[in-house]
Amino acid sequence: MTARPLLFLDIDGVLNPVLPTDGFTAHDILDFTVLLSVTHADWLRELSSTYELVWATTWEHEANRHIAPLLELPRLPVVEFTGYEARPDDPKLPVLDLFTGRKWAPILRYAAGRPFAWVDDVMPERLVSRSRLRRDRLLLPVDPAHGLRREHVDRLLNHPPRARRLPRLRRHSARNPQADGAPVGNAPGGATTVRVDGGLTGRPCPPRRPRPGSDTASCATR
Repeated sequence: MTARPLLFLDIDGVLNPVLPTDGFTAHDILDFTVLLSVTHADWLRELSSTYELVWATTWEHEANRHIAPLLELPRLPVVEFTGYEARPDDPKLPVLDLFTGRKWAPILRYAAGRPFAWVDDVMPERLVSRSRLRRDRLLLPVDPAHGLRREHVDRLLNHPPRARRLPRLRRHSARNPQADGAPVGNAPGGATTVRVDGGLTGRPCPPRRPRPGSDTASCATR
């Protein structure tokens, strides 16, 4: 069974917008006021039928302790950003993208090659543009003023990322063209090298018509 693609979810600016509309409820959590919507909760459950949801937020494990219960979500896997140790094979980002792309290397390491979507209000435009060229990645920047909208959900459901296509292998003929004395190559001057007793002749035959009763490969044994 093929694994579902991953969906990396931010909280602030995505599920907790700056300028919420009707239907959001304020919650005091860890000295912060967090605005959450039951509509978002319904959308996330809808998305969970297609994706494996993963927290990709600076809340990290606090998201499971405080946010998930309010949205009636189960405990979700968490991408850990705190204490992340860079590796030599991490993607290299331009200096101007280091802040907005600070989540990128941990997300790639967590995904480990699996197709994924990432929804966040902070991501480099360069990464968003490049992801459009790949079928295994879908990056959706969200306006933090309004957070996750229905059009984002529809995009995720209608165009989920898929595994990349493997390169096609060139088909080979079942018949061995080098067997039974078949020509295997042309020597300079148009002469043909032939196979004798499973091996190549010691020298090429000249391009001449064989005499009656002569052996095609006799030139290799003279």
